[in-house]
Amino acid sequence: MSLSEQHQQSIHKLHQLMDTVNQIVIGKQDVTKLTITAMLAGGHVLFEDIPGVGKTLLVKTIAKTLNAQFSRIQFTPDLVPSDIIGFSIPLSEKAQFEFRKGPIFSSLILADEINRTSPRTQAAMLEAMSEGHVTMDGKTYSLPKPFFVLATQNPIEHEGTYPLPEAQLDRFLMQLSLGYPTLEQEVQMLSNPNQNEALSRIEPLLDLDELQELKQLVPTIYVQPDLLTYIVKLGDSTRTNPLIRLGVSPRGNQYCLAAARAHALLDMRDYVIPDDILAVLPAVYQHRLLFKDYLSSKQKAVAIRALIQQVPVPVKRGHK
Repeated sequence: MSLSEQHQQSIHKLHQLMDTVNQIVIGKQDVTKLTITAMLAGGHVLFEDIPGVGKTLLVKTIAKTLNAQFSRIQFTPDLVPSDIIGFSIPLSEKAQFEFRKGPIFSSLILADEINRTSPRTQAAMLEAMSEGHVTMDGKTYSLPKPFFVLATQNPIEHEGTYPLPEAQLDRFLMQLSLGYPTLEQEVQMLSNPNQNEALSRIEPLLDLDELQELKQLVPTIYVQPDLLTYIVKLGDSTRTNPLIRLGVSPRGNQYCLAAARAHALLDMRDYVIPDDILAVLPAVYQHRLLFKDYLSSKQKAVAIRALIQQVPVPVKRGHK
């Protein structure tokens, strides 16, 4: 299989999209590319970061460049499922109810401080993220396609929060962190015009139909058998490591494969190489590994890199 001219044009637009995002969100090219990679793979992303580093701006910019229907949901302890899903109201003079859709019925959702809401509301989010639909009053309602949740949580402030259950964490394809900018990047941010004003001038670069078509192309990207074995060996190394209490699940390996394929497609290839796997693996593992001793996000990232180095990388880099 080779990429058609139409697909190449769509991928070129995605690169223009990433360049535009990087002009607004300074110095976060790697995070931008991994976010788009996760979306291409059909997954959701969890951003764990302190406030004020540009998470909301990143998501808003991506939504604007995709011309996607966008909703921001601010999660609070008193938020209930109907605040997200919607609710039924009685029709006048009729013994019937009409369902009014909530903010979850958008293609791109910014779930801000997702760990601040109750387990009951988390369960509603879990159904939406894993099944692509929601249930209200015994009826099931399908969500738009494509549907992405880009969620944030604060790793420092834990008062009034509800830790996300492992089942919900596993529904996020990646966990990413923007982190502080470098000195030069922050100077550039201060010297640039108002970012919100720059955001308002952005024109859509790729429509959702084109993105959906590229998403459908991802599973067709060729992967050599030895690379499939490599992914499984990496996952197995986390299950047998004495320092890890909970290793990567089979779903985690499936997500790693999907992300590697999407990364290859984004690099204009119809086959996966080891570098694709290595590029996405840390973000896929970050929230899935539960170490026996508490590790900060930075310490966990170092531990994951050490795990990766213990598994030999397949030598062959060509396609079939």
